[in-house]
Amino acid sequence: MGLEIFQVDAFTDRPFAGNPAAVCVLPQARDEKWMQNVALEMNLSETAFLVKQADGFDLRWFTPTVEVDLCGHATLASAHVLWEQGYLKPDEQARFLTRSGRLLAARKDGWIELDFPLEPEEQTDAPAGLTESLGVTPKYVGKTRFDYLVEVESEETIRQLKPDMRKLATLPVRGVMVTSASSSKDYDFVSRFFAPGAGIDEDPVTGSAHCCLGPFWGSRLGKTEVTGYQASARGGVVRVRMNGDRVVLRGKAVTVLRGELALSASS
Repeated sequence: MGLEIFQVDAFTDRPFAGNPAAVCVLPQARDEKWMQNVALEMNLSETAFLVKQADGFDLRWFTPTVEVDLCGHATLASAHVLWEQGYLKPDEQARFLTRSGRLLAARKDGWIELDFPLEPEEQTDAPAGLTESLGVTPKYVGKTRFDYLVEVESEETIRQLKPDMRKLATLPVRGVMVTSASSSKDYDFVSRFFAPGAGIDEDPVTGSAHCCLGPFWGSRLGKTEVTGYQASARGGVVRVRMNGDRVVLRGKAVTVLRGELALSASS
């Protein structure tokens, strides 16, 4: 019998929207090369690998080309699978041991809540090639330990972006989040996220980016809770609540595929 693998659409309540992630619960740890090959085969923005431990689950995330330090949507998808498949009781908290420390997930009012580290940004000068790659004149440029943040004038600018991915890939960061205030009363802000250097031209919904975007817009709007819409082709909603040096990301998830890695692929 092979290894079960699931594909889950995260940060959405309907199939074929949000951000798809693959989730594989392993009976024991596997080597990094094998996990990277599976992630390349799945060809999604992230594939998550879980291994049960006494105090939670080891969790690692891989794009088709690299392992990453933090991924929101694949963590949301992982928690969803653990509850859906009976690895955890419906009211049991999910605890993940990761390269970004311990992460927690819980169910509340029909949503999944993720307890993540806040990712502060600091204002910086735009590096050579950033604005040219995006084709915009930024209102503000900031930088986190992972990404650049670029604020632009309007939601229309966000939606019409057609970045030069080859140029963006040369920047020495994981990715670039581009954001503006929302023109809709349903959301506080909109964003898009580009990470061609990490093997993802445009990420459909980026939970980890909202660890920065939530506090960024919360500070500007004077709010402790904000709602963001990531305006990719698939689209997705992330609710963010600030909690000291942590943020709570709220989202929903839908399983769209259940499959099995053949024994020959897992041996």
